[in-house]
Amino acid sequence: MRELVAQGRYPHQNWLQQWSRDDELKVEAAIATTHLEEFANRPLDTLSGGQRQRAWIAMALAQDTDILLLDEPTTYLDMAHQLEVLDLLHDLNSQQEKTIIMVLHDLNQACRYADHLIALRSGVVYAQGTPQTVMTETLVREVFGLDSQIIRDPVTGDATLYSH
Repeated sequence: MRELVAQGRYPHQNWLQQWSRDDELKVEAAIATTHLEEFANRPLDTLSGGQRQRAWIAMALAQDTDILLLDEPTTYLDMAHQLEVLDLLHDLNSQQEKTIIMVLHDLNQACRYADHLIALRSGVVYAQGTPQTVMTETLVREVFGLDSQIIRDPVTGDATLYSH
């Protein structure tokens, strides 16, 4: 798994600058941030889906950029691993001030974790803003073709979508 994370440092390599101590430190920091230390020396294909997804995130973190672009980072994960990955990304955003831009098709998760939503319809921005302002029954009907009811979660205050 460490080899995968190390690939995140390849953009920093060139003819004159090969693998450095700084590269090693960035890889180890990415592994620690994603809580994968005990799996670092295991082959990627021996990891669970959630561990594997965190390894891919660690590779992106090893690049040491301010922005992470993620396309459906919770696909094929069970609910516990989905929340584990989304909590990790939330922590990266709030504690390391990483900007996280991701595609999520689970509207409830998008409302729970996003500060800003952009809803697309036929490839065009239909609405954007905070989850509280964007996620409406009209939006769900017009963008996704579903009749729904938006109910605020009594614990978090986030929008929760119920389709009929």
